[in-house]
Amino acid sequence: MVYIRYAFLALVLLVAVTVALANYGSVTLSAWPAAVTSFLGFEWSITLPLFVVVGASVGLGLLIGFAWEWLRERGYRAEAARLRRENEALRARAPVATGVPQRAGKGDDVLAILDEAPAR
Repeated sequence: MVYIRYAFLALVLLVAVTVALANYGSVTLSAWPAAVTSFLGFEWSITLPLFVVVGASVGLGLLIGFAWEWLRERGYRAEAARLRRENEALRARAPVATGVPQRAGKGDDVLAILDEAPAR
């Protein structure tokens, strides 16, 4: 399975390099359209290769998407943490409430209860 993952990553890298070499032409990015620039009297532009613009756009989109999902799932994480704390509290109280002693070792709980039961 590891080899399949590495082969897939190598294929993705090959495609990315091929696209970058095919789109090496320069493009000019401007902050505002020409009408707004003439109104403000301030122009900001930069010339970059096209693959840099596309790669940066994809990377920025991924970062924004990850941040959006992390913020969206905040409620689920808070609820899971609350339930985890409640579960731990219930597990801590369970031996006292049921009268069944808590065992430190591993094994089957049913067999442990049968072993502790008085013989008839």
